[in-house]
Amino acid sequence: MRGTRPMSSTTYRLGVLEGDGIGPEIVPSSVEIATAAAEAAGVHIDWVTLPLGASAIESHGTPVPEETKDALAGLDGWYLGPHDSVSYPEPHKSALNPSGTLRKHFQLFANIRPAKSFPGAKSVCDNADLVIVRENTEGFYADRNTFAGTGEFMPTADTAIMLGIITREATERVARVAFDLARSRRKKLTIVHKANVLKLTTGLFRTVCQEVAKDYPDVAVDDFHIDAMTVHLVRRAQDFDVIVTENMFGDILSDLAGEISGSLGTAPSINSSATTAMAQASHGSAPDIAGQNAANPVAMILSGAMLFEWLAAKHGDEKLATVARTIEKGVADAIAAGTSTRDLGGSASTTEFTAAVIKAIGAGR
Repeated sequence: MRGTRPMSSTTYRLGVLEGDGIGPEIVPSSVEIATAAAEAAGVHIDWVTLPLGASAIESHGTPVPEETKDALAGLDGWYLGPHDSVSYPEPHKSALNPSGTLRKHFQLFANIRPAKSFPGAKSVCDNADLVIVRENTEGFYADRNTFAGTGEFMPTADTAIMLGIITREATERVARVAFDLARSRRKKLTIVHKANVLKLTTGLFRTVCQEVAKDYPDVAVDDFHIDAMTVHLVRRAQDFDVIVTENMFGDILSDLAGEISGSLGTAPSINSSATTAMAQASHGSAPDIAGQNAANPVAMILSGAMLFEWLAAKHGDEKLATVARTIEKGVADAIAAGTSTRDLGGSASTTEFTAAVIKAIGAGR
């Protein structure tokens, strides 16, 4: 979908929501690197910092202020740092978390999570290069399934119930995103479900994806049960290209794929609708290392690259695609040259790795 932005315009407005835990370390790192890549491509970014998370509870009485949502609606996209909602005071701890709130409010139905091995970094699979497309608005994440409330409830003190919903409309739109992506890559798509047991719900998901496949005869399609898929990823991750699945299955598989390809610290993602997108690393807030300058910013950095790639397609602006490629190359070059954080087998701090990427970007100009 192309926007109406004039092709001559090179200024884009992007939100910055640092979040909690390591967020105030990895998000500024990502912004600094994106700024360097944008300057190299001749693109100007207007960064708009907005309150979110624990600091927003202190300043606004809520982790996701209305003014933040209103401001995001007027931006081209945004970076979202991780949140530590389990440490929030009640009632915020029990409410829908900041990420879920923004995904639900903006109907960001497609969560796209790549997993790619980096030369020079330790990994279980040295040549993994796959993308998990996760439906983001329903499925077996109960907090996505209701207009109000979280979709979980307890009729008695000893009974807990969750809602799991699959619809044709939501499945078809995410399937088309996945098939379009597969068509642009290696033309292979895998549907993941549990239709042997969850016959009606994930059975519908599988059926609708197979129906959409008829419009993509050039894409090879197979399908696996979720339990079998975990085994296949561990044994032969390199054989998979694009994987499409429902919400909870996609969350689990993407964490597994991130570790197989090196570390959850390298696992990026974007959450998108047809009109807007949010860059968000797949990992959590890692409060145990917060403030130590030890966090791996790669996932957040590459989430930003994915956002620029998405914006390039939306606005028809090749300079934005150049920004994305520059960020990706800077990260890969820095790691290949021997600079990486502890989780990848190196010893660099967050700031040292950031500096190495910016240096690599400068060397490539």
